[in-house]
Order: sequence, then C-alpha cells, then structure tokens
Amino acid sequence: MSDRPTPAVPNPPGLDPLSVEPRIGSSYPAAFRASTERREKRALGDALGLSQFGVNLVTLPPGKASALRHWHSHEDEFVYILSGSLTLVTDAGERELGPGMAAGFPAGVADGHCLVNKSGEAASYLEVGARLPEQDRVVYPDDDLAVAPGRVFTNKAGEPY
Repeated sequence: MSDRPTPAVPNPPGLDPLSVEPRIGSSYPAAFRASTERREKRALGDALGLSQFGVNLVTLPPGKASALRHWHSHEDEFVYILSGSLTLVTDAGERELGPGMAAGFPAGVADGHCLVNKSGEAASYLEVGARLPEQDRVVYPDDDLAVAPGRVFTNKAGEPY
C-alpha cells in the first residue's frame, strides 16, 4: 500500500487542463502586481497529485508578464511554449519564443528572467519547476523585492511586506 495521495483524476489517469480552476494574477505584494494581473495559472501538477515538482499551464494576455524578472537559488525552472509569441527577457537581452520552443533556468544562476507577451493575442506555455519552498530564495534584480525561504516576500533589506 502506498502513502502517496491519490490523484484527483479518473482511472485511467487523464486530465483536461482547462478543467483546472485558474489562479488569476499573482501573490506579489500589491505594489508589484500590475505586470502580472490577468495572468492565468492552472496548477496541473497539484491536480494530478504531484509533490516533487510543479507543472502549470499559464496563459498570458497581451501586454502581461509571467513574473517580474527573477532567479531562484534552489529551484530549476523550465518553460515550453504551446501557443502564441512570448519575449524572453534575461540579462543578455530579449529573445522571441514561439510554439515548440523551450527555455530552462538552472537553480543558482544569477540571470533574472521572465516572459512578456508583446503580441496582440494571448499566449500559453507549460511551466515546470522544483518545489523547495523551505530552501529557495528568489531575487528580483529590477525591483526592491525578494522571497525568503518559506515563500515570504521581503524587500532587499529583508523586511517583510
């Protein structure tokens, strides 16, 4: 007998991603939310009972961003573009990504990144990442924002928001 939680899917396993309720916007402190408002994330990994890594189906409306430019101390990130056109923004500059393209961001590499939808149509991608909230720190090089272990938002001096 396994102690793993049973996935919330029919047997055999299968899931319609659009059946997962989207989270709209972000959990950033209010002063930092504008670029991510109307962003939709569907937590597919949670719906399938995954615990070691997260999988999100993300839809970005025109003019919106995946996140503020950031990097993680302990969590790898991977994105795979499903539809539309997104601009990857890193320290090296900008690069357009289209359907079938992927990008990866290794933990501990101090190169802030985000995706921005500069097109006139919605774009969707899969986002996959580790789940190490008690170890991970997130750095936002362009903003007075950081995430301390435990997923606590602080300013760069370490004071909680």
